[in-house]
Amino acid sequence: MFDESRREEFENCVRTMLEIMGEDPNRQGLISTPKRVAKAYEFVTEGYSQDPRDVLGDALFDSSNNEMVLIKDIEFYSLCEHHLLPIIGRAHVAYIPNGKVVGLSKIPRMVNIFARRLQIQEQLTEQIAQALQDVISPRGVGVVVEARHMCMEMRGVEKINSVTTTSALRGIFIKNAETRKEFFDLINAPKSVKF
Repeated sequence: MFDESRREEFENCVRTMLEIMGEDPNRQGLISTPKRVAKAYEFVTEGYSQDPRDVLGDALFDSSNNEMVLIKDIEFYSLCEHHLLPIIGRAHVAYIPNGKVVGLSKIPRMVNIFARRLQIQEQLTEQIAQALQDVISPRGVGVVVEARHMCMEMRGVEKINSVTTTSALRGIFIKNAETRKEFFDLINAPKSVKF
C-alpha cells in the first residue's frame, strides 16, 4: 500500500518517535524496528485500499430464501483512531434476503476491510450495516459488535476486560420487534455446535 518514498518517510517518523522516547534507534534490537512497524501498519490498515462493495458485489446469488442469515463471532482487530491502540472484537452480522444472498465468506471479508482502517467502534458497526444494505438490498440488516479497547485497558481508566457493545439495525430489524428479538436471541444463545 505504501509507495517506496512514503514507506521511507514513515520509517523515518518511527525513528524520530524512538528518539523522542529516549531510545537509540541504532541499537541492535531497534535497528529494524522502523521497517517492521511500517510493514505492520501497512497490513493493519490495508482496508483503505479495498472497497467492501466490490467484495460483496462479486458474490451475489439469486435465492428464494426469505429467512434470516446470520454469521456470528466474526473475530477482528482494528486500531482506535484516537490513540492508534488495538481494538479486539467480534461482529455478529445478519440480514434477511430480498431475492439475493451473498457468499458467506464475503461478510467476514467485508468486516475486515472496515476493521483494517483507523476506527471508532460505533462507526465500524454502522459501516458494516450500511454496506450490506447498499449492496444486497435485503429486507433488513442487523449488526452487533462487541470489542475490547486497549485505549481503555492500557491507559486512561485502565479497566481490564470491559467490553463495549454497539448495534446497527436496518429495515425489518427496526420495524419488526419479533425479527429484532430473534436476532438478539440467536447471537446470545449458547453455542450448540462443537467444533
